[in-house]
Amino acid sequence: MTGAKRVLVAMSGGVDSSVAALLLKNRGYEVVGVHMKLWDHLEVGGDIYRDGRCCSLDSITDCRFVCDAIGAPFYVLNLSEQFACDVIEDFVSEYRAGRTPNPCVRCNSEIKWKALLHKADELGCDVIATGHYAQVTNPPERRWQIRKGVDSTRDQSYVLWGLTQSALARTLMPLGTMKKTEVRTVAEQHGLRTAGKSESREICFVADDDYRRFLREYEARRGRTFESGEIVRADGRVLGQHSGTAFYTIGQRRGLGIAHPTPLYVLRIDAGDNRIVVGDDSALHSTEMTVEPVNWVARAPGSTDEEFKADVKIRYLHDPARARVKILNDRSVSVSFQQPQRAITPGQSAVFYEDDVVLGGGLIRSSRAV
Repeated sequence: MTGAKRVLVAMSGGVDSSVAALLLKNRGYEVVGVHMKLWDHLEVGGDIYRDGRCCSLDSITDCRFVCDAIGAPFYVLNLSEQFACDVIEDFVSEYRAGRTPNPCVRCNSEIKWKALLHKADELGCDVIATGHYAQVTNPPERRWQIRKGVDSTRDQSYVLWGLTQSALARTLMPLGTMKKTEVRTVAEQHGLRTAGKSESREICFVADDDYRRFLREYEARRGRTFESGEIVRADGRVLGQHSGTAFYTIGQRRGLGIAHPTPLYVLRIDAGDNRIVVGDDSALHSTEMTVEPVNWVARAPGSTDEEFKADVKIRYLHDPARARVKILNDRSVSVSFQQPQRAITPGQSAVFYEDDVVLGGGLIRSSRAV
């Protein structure tokens, strides 16, 4: 990235993006701050006083104070209409289809990076930067890479698999080699307004972490409801009633509302027949899954039937498991794990790693029980 002088920094109003902007300023970059307003509390609901850490007036004010402190101009981008169409509507429709989405992945590839790069071009910025705990590298004569952040408790490489090579070529992530404790120390030493600000790891537009509340309220405002149906065993035996398939996730045990002498878990969400299939924990384990669409990052796309070994992560807090990945076509792969994995969930992301390097990733479409 030598020669890059002007950088557009995405600022959320939190300590991470604030320190990212400060570090780049201290490295000689001409920093421009930008806050992306993605949604409004009047639209998504929740308790603004308890949850309002993102996309609020307070967050915008914090960004402005930090930019003033480091001598950087500051802009606000209102992307709420696009975010509602591309992220929130997809979030709702995925749950209705019986899948469990990760909206951060879609937001990064479809909203944030596209908007940032467009604004960077408008403002004459060479590159963009974020406060993600991940690393962007470019080994000689190889593709751009996303690597895990050195702070394993904060690593965010999992949600970045959708980024393109052209986007990575213009992206800086200055916190990738830092620990969270170091970031807070830097903020405190420089007297940044956001130094002691708390953080949230929930979905930003569901900050109370109650996605069921969000779905009910969001759909009710549009005159849409959720239909109740049967909770059944795999053999079709009816055990009870559910309040809507969207309110259940693979592996769920609590809140099923049925009495049974042994613990039962959600094995499958059959949205088409409006049924929740439950069973024993042993039936949750799978060794095979299909992933599509796939985006290749450090690894170039391969030919059909090509196979390779990788460590595969199937949810944000999952420890990557060793597996064989077989390319089915330019958008799909099949994955065979060496050891059965619990609760492989359609809609979640599968990310392929080689050591700390993201080879690529995609969306889990289906799995097969052991």
